[in-house]
Parts: sequence; C-alpha cells; structure tokens
Amino acid sequence: MAGSSSKIVVYGAIGANLAIAVSKFVAAAFTGSAAMMSEGIHSLVDSGNGLLILLGMNRSARPADERHPFGYSKEIYFWTVIVAVLIFAVGGGMSLYKGYQYIRNPAPLTDPTWNYWVLGLAIVFEGVACTLAYREFRKTQGAQGFWQALRTSRDPAVFAILLEDLAALVGLVIALAGIFFGHLLNNLYLDGAASMTIGALLVGMAVFMLKEAKGLLVGEGASPDVLRSLEALARQDAAVEHLKAPLTMYLGPADGILALDVAFQDHLSAVEVEEAVVRLQTAIKAQYPEFRQIFIEASALGGHTRKAVPL
Repeated sequence: MAGSSSKIVVYGAIGANLAIAVSKFVAAAFTGSAAMMSEGIHSLVDSGNGLLILLGMNRSARPADERHPFGYSKEIYFWTVIVAVLIFAVGGGMSLYKGYQYIRNPAPLTDPTWNYWVLGLAIVFEGVACTLAYREFRKTQGAQGFWQALRTSRDPAVFAILLEDLAALVGLVIALAGIFFGHLLNNLYLDGAASMTIGALLVGMAVFMLKEAKGLLVGEGASPDVLRSLEALARQDAAVEHLKAPLTMYLGPADGILALDVAFQDHLSAVEVEEAVVRLQTAIKAQYPEFRQIFIEASALGGHTRKAVPL
C-alpha cells in the first residue's frame, strides 16, 4: 500500500508539472521574462524527474535472481542520484545561465498580466501536489522534526518529490517577486536576478538530495533508536546471554538486512537454540517488517558452537 501511495504522489507531481511547464513557456514567449523561462525549465525538469523516479520504483521491485540475490531495491537510490544530477545541471545550471544572459541583455518590460495568471495557477497546482507529497511524508515522520525526518527518510519517491514541490513553490514566489518589483521599480534587472536566485535554489536542493541519496546508495544503517530497540528485543529472550551490537543496512525504503551475533546460554541444546532463533526472528519481524533478511549467528557462551541462521 505504501508503494501504491508513493506512486500516486509521483503521478500527481508529473501531471501538475507538465501542465505548469506548458503554461510557463507560453507566458515566457509572450512576455520575454527570464524568470518565467527559468520556472518553465524547472517544471519541465521536475516532470522528467518524476518519470525517472517511477522507473526506479518499477525496477527496484524486481525479484531477486542468481546475479542479484538480495534483489534490486537499491535501483531507486541510483535513479534518485540521476534526478539530483539533472536538477543540478539542467534545472539549476540553465536557470543561472538564463538569468545571467538576461542581466547582460535585458529585454524591455511588457505587460505582466500573462505572468501573474500563470504564476497564480502554478502556485495552486504546486500547492496541491505538495500537499499530497507532504501527507505521504507525514506517515513516516513520527515525532521527528520536519528536517530531521527529511534527512532520515529512506523513500526517495516521497522525499525527492516533496523537496521538488517545496522548491517549486519557493521558486514561484521568487519569480512573482522579481516580475512584480521589476515593473513596480521599472528595473530591467530584477527579472534576471530572480532567475539566478531560482537557479541557486535548485543547485542547493540538488546538493542536499545528492548527499542523502549517496548515503542510501552506499548502504545506510538503521537509526540509533531502532538499533537500541532491536537490541532490547533480543535481550528480552531468556535464552540470550550476550549480544553484540546489531548490524543493519537498508537496500531500499522497505527492504533491510539485519545481522545479529548472539551468545546463548551454555546449557541449551541445539534444538533449544533453534527455537530461540525462531522466536527472535518472529519478534523482530513483527515490530520491524522492513527487515526482510535476518541473519542470526548463534553460539554458546563459550563460543564452541556457531551457526548462521537466515530468516
């Protein structure tokens, strides 16, 4: 269900961005506004990014095979990196370039009515898309603050789209301010400055996304709270005498690996150790179903009997 909800968020963002991009390019053609052209490029890039994230979601859902025994979940993180690079190079770079070009050769001011209509409608559409993304994001936010939850989120289909929508809303406000004050003060350069500001905003967002996606792609583990909870779950079992720190790694938003090194009581038989392993796996799976692969290396306290038991 979570994957289905994430796809609805992505589809909504793609549809909104395509409609907005067309209207922005039409307005830019009639008015010659650099800020409006930058906003059009931004919306077009966002539409393409949504398609790439959908591609990543579909490819990451492929089942495991001989060459990829742990599956393809990390594909979603790879495509998120590609999305961040596109935002940096195409969205941010083109907006900075268009703004610089406009400042060097500013166009005469024309009737801004087209721009105001398009920007107003765009703010409404982006607001709806951003609300959808934020509602999905709230499901995993818990008690964390917004930025902390954004940094710890493992689902690019939600946090990447939410970031893009937030950046789009801020960019629309910047474009609106640049056009409005440019006409109010009869200043030809404010439009280009707004375009460059939008470009800087996109570059900053892309750097943030790259940093987060890199950590997930390399192999990010569970949070300290989750690790403490996992350790507490394991220690609750009477058969457990000693436990090393759990080792975790997320392959995808809902696909994690957990490894436990457990020393069981010396007096336990092999059958009792097996039963204890099953209890541990069941307890962990009930509370943290995202750990699809659980490996428990079991031993007697003296260390003379060891085995790795996967879920």
